[in-house]
Amino acid sequence: MGFKARTGYSLELAERARIALGPVDVLERKMFGGLCFMVNGHMACGIVKDELMVRVGKEAWEDTLALPHARPMDFTGKPLTGFVYVGVPGLKTAAGLKAWVERGAKYARSLPPKYR
Repeated sequence: MGFKARTGYSLELAERARIALGPVDVLERKMFGGLCFMVNGHMACGIVKDELMVRVGKEAWEDTLALPHARPMDFTGKPLTGFVYVGVPGLKTAAGLKAWVERGAKYARSLPPKYR
């Protein structure tokens, strides 16, 4: 997939994630050195380099880590409970990417709306 060093994230993957999220109320915000997609004011998922970061919540975190291509989000060197990275192989197909972004959007929608 490759990523643009200037942006810090894959522009191609970002566009594919936009398509996968569909016509929902999503805001984009630059965070974590990449691009995050916000649903109801909460981070749902994001792009860092050429990987997807997905917010799944603390309750689903361990089960999600058991899924293929998922690993702990360790952006700071310490795993952040409730967030996972999804490796490139898990994002190759439109269906694979859609399943992951929908997982993040579903979690974000489960939280009370928060707008700034």
